[in-house]
Amino acid sequence: MNRLTDTTSYADAQSHFSSERLWDLFDGDRQSFNIAHECVDRHAGQGRDAVIVCRADGMDEKISFDELSRDSSRFAHFLEARGVGRGDRVAIMLEPSREFYTAMFGVIKRGAIAVPLFTLFGPDGVRLRVGDCQPALLVTNEDKRDVVAGLGSTPFEVFNGGLWQRLAALPGQYHARSAPEDLAVFQYTSGTTRELPEAVRHTHKALVTLMVAALYGTGLRPGDRFMCPSSPAWGHGLWHGTLAPLALGLTVGSYSGRFNPERLLQALSTHRFTNMSAAATHYRMVKNCGKAAGYSYHFEKLSFTGEPIDDDTADFVQQQFGLPVCSMYGTTEIGVVLASYPGAADFPVKRGSLGKAVPGTVVEVHDAEGQVCPPGVTGQLMVLRRGLWVPTKDLGRTDEDGYFYHGGRADDVIISAGWTMSAVEIENVILMHEDVLEAAVIGVPDAIRGQVVKAFVVSDRAHSEAFIQEVQNLVRTKLSQHEYPRHIAFVPELPKTPAGKVHRKVLREREVLACA
Repeated sequence: MNRLTDTTSYADAQSHFSSERLWDLFDGDRQSFNIAHECVDRHAGQGRDAVIVCRADGMDEKISFDELSRDSSRFAHFLEARGVGRGDRVAIMLEPSREFYTAMFGVIKRGAIAVPLFTLFGPDGVRLRVGDCQPALLVTNEDKRDVVAGLGSTPFEVFNGGLWQRLAALPGQYHARSAPEDLAVFQYTSGTTRELPEAVRHTHKALVTLMVAALYGTGLRPGDRFMCPSSPAWGHGLWHGTLAPLALGLTVGSYSGRFNPERLLQALSTHRFTNMSAAATHYRMVKNCGKAAGYSYHFEKLSFTGEPIDDDTADFVQQQFGLPVCSMYGTTEIGVVLASYPGAADFPVKRGSLGKAVPGTVVEVHDAEGQVCPPGVTGQLMVLRRGLWVPTKDLGRTDEDGYFYHGGRADDVIISAGWTMSAVEIENVILMHEDVLEAAVIGVPDAIRGQVVKAFVVSDRAHSEAFIQEVQNLVRTKLSQHEYPRHIAFVPELPKTPAGKVHRKVLREREVLACA
């Protein structure tokens, strides 16, 4: 066995893994390392597709490694001519497209820092992030021209036909120079425009660490055709959905435009993707659209992240695609720490679990005193880093076999009349109702119990007292008598973070305003 990509079993992952062996997957070393070279240039000349952009309008776009290597080199020369220096930030606000990948890898080749920005940000969201990272240049499209023009002194370029003409006159090769510790990407986590999350600063060598998640969280191996419909403006879509598979020379599928679950199904079938990692919301929307049976698939591995997946959706995935959907758990700040090892025949996937720790990582559940919780007892999920226990800000528990289970965000716990309840568990049961499309749960003030459960439900069924009682009785029966939602509000949609997670914080804020 020469490389970590040569095996797929859980047993081999535990016995053969070492962080040092991750470097064997790359050309670079501890003195010289550049993400753009590893993801693009070293795979050029082999005649393979790098990215297939599956567009909402049906006009798919294929980009080869050769084209991407040439175009990104020209963009690096363009930046240098504009005076963008090494270490300067360049914000990129583009949908997945030839322009997006050209700009992103061109920035990284230049030795500048790429700052992907979500295209649906309004003026306030853009202004806050631009004000924070102070880019030397912002690259966007015609649709966003007015938004970025209103930023004042921030230089910007609209990536249009005129810019392509200017790039065509520049050399198609660029020598990428960077050290592993040089900064490569600023990644903003999801948040509201009123509360800007701090940018996570990634170095070039973050790509090496990322391969732990690639190998054991998404199960990437040579020969995979990999789809990730999450936006590359966010951590999952960029790191797990773009950089990791490209670094292994895989063909990557991305989704551009307003998400349509049937359009995704068409692309999965047409382009014969064998491996997909998506948000739990994506799988749920595919289930709810009712069109999955009309297409053929070629899946060998499936994974999800972002939030727990409900039982009905997990059942659907198993029945429709013939595979279990494997959890991958982590945060933007600490990376992936738990996984269900997709593709490992010797790792039984347990329904509802987050899997087990990835190789080289120690994860435990701690109580308020910092002691390890016994199996079945909920506490804080903690990760050991450099001799210190780092909180994930999530709750969890283990079972007798060492599998981990999510207990919700620490701030999503509901305490009612002394009972501690998980919003995630209650939502999972509500979603079992055949007429419920989406559900979110929060705690709201109650004069007697301190808090009670309130559920927000999305459904095509007419709202009625009978419907409310059905949902309440389902939770009483499946979970417990005291955890049912005493209040239920039917809503047309749930607030989501740009990464696709249900934004319970927004619901809590709305509830406070409504009661003021």
